[in-house]
Amino acid sequence: MPIVVNLDVMMAKRKVSLNELSERVELTLSNLSILKTGKAKAIRFSTLEAICNALDCQPGDILEYVDDK
Repeated sequence: MPIVVNLDVMMAKRKVSLNELSERVELTLSNLSILKTGKAKAIRFSTLEAICNALDCQPGDILEYVDDK
């Protein structure tokens, strides 16, 4: 898949656990885990905004386009 989710990288940089981020963004652990592992097919802008706010980062720090070629 050409969109790579680097949520785990940002969480590590900010030293934030999955449980802590889940509480901050009011998202279930299972949904956050799906996003973190790159298995999500979509993300709401409101969720992305909450994650960026909680991790003090930009959407481009979490989502990356990688050409399959």
